[in-house]
Amino acid sequence: MTDMTRGRIAIAHDYLTQKGGAERVVLALHRMWPDAPIYTTFYDPEGTFPEFKDARIITSPLNRVGVLRKAPRRALPLLPLASSLLHVKEPVAVVSTSGWAHGFRYDGATLVYCHTPARWVYLLDDYLGEGGRNSIKGRIARALRPGLRRWDRAAVRRRSRYVANSTVVKERIEDVYGLDGVDLVFPPHSVSTDGPQEPIPGAERLAEDGFLLSVARLMPYKHVDVAIEAAARAGRPLVVIGKGPEEARLRAMAGEDVVFGQDLTDAQLRWAYAHAIALIAASHEDFGITPLEASAWGVPTVALRAGGYLDTIVDGVNGTFVLDASIDAVGEGIKKLQAARWDTAAMRRHVEKFSEREFALRIRALVEGLPGA
Repeated sequence: MTDMTRGRIAIAHDYLTQKGGAERVVLALHRMWPDAPIYTTFYDPEGTFPEFKDARIITSPLNRVGVLRKAPRRALPLLPLASSLLHVKEPVAVVSTSGWAHGFRYDGATLVYCHTPARWVYLLDDYLGEGGRNSIKGRIARALRPGLRRWDRAAVRRRSRYVANSTVVKERIEDVYGLDGVDLVFPPHSVSTDGPQEPIPGAERLAEDGFLLSVARLMPYKHVDVAIEAAARAGRPLVVIGKGPEEARLRAMAGEDVVFGQDLTDAQLRWAYAHAIALIAASHEDFGITPLEASAWGVPTVALRAGGYLDTIVDGVNGTFVLDASIDAVGEGIKKLQAARWDTAAMRRHVEKFSEREFALRIRALVEGLPGA
């Protein structure tokens, strides 16, 4: 199959309510097949990237429940129901998922681009964080987990082909699901250095000498609290980009040299990278695209030596690794990074390996190999 025409292909994603790496993958798929409908449980036009307003979005009936649309994780007990309500009839579907969209009802062949098997099933303690393990939320999640695991595994067995977004996720998929021959295609770096820049409100005062940067959802496992404490110890201001349930706690612990920003435009994100001296990425990421975004601007990263960062960071080229997500380790990483000399041209050459063009070529080839495609 050399061309996918209208009505032949669909795109599916868990939920489009935020601005993250997974949503950028869906944007890349949308640019590949602009006429393809996008099936998703929830869609919040104001919460995710504005480019989706040009797409044909098909949502679950639960999208009409505002409290769930604004916080999809609250719908976790309803996940099997929410997924079964979405019926994808196109002959081919490209599915972007971290645990929801692979369970939609599909009539045709499926290429599942998996960002990770569901964290709330297989990495629950990591997902909840230390503070959430004994909470009401944690107890509910543990009670739901056996049923959700059965639903998840049944959904996997019905899919045609799996693709992982990183080496560690490929290994996790093969281990958790017992699948062989899982393909590996890195997601694209897609925040261009070209285009306008717009300051983040409140952060202009930090820009003259540069600031440390954290770009992550405010979830326990992202360790943004570690970034805040390590930046304070280093005597450097910090800009935190992201939103999530940890926001109130993180704001309470942050000093006056920490500025928070969320729901940023690409112009504001460009401004942040252009004025950053380093990115702090202290979480165990499934892929970890932010170091590539930073590298495109010649900004090195202090990162946990784990997960997807092993694919996106070359130690000494576009970042430095730390062995654990502790304040001491990250603080030492900041010192090491500041003392080093960085070759910005080498950083940008590294980023070119993760282009959207390369991603599109690989995904198209896999789609063309699906049965019936």
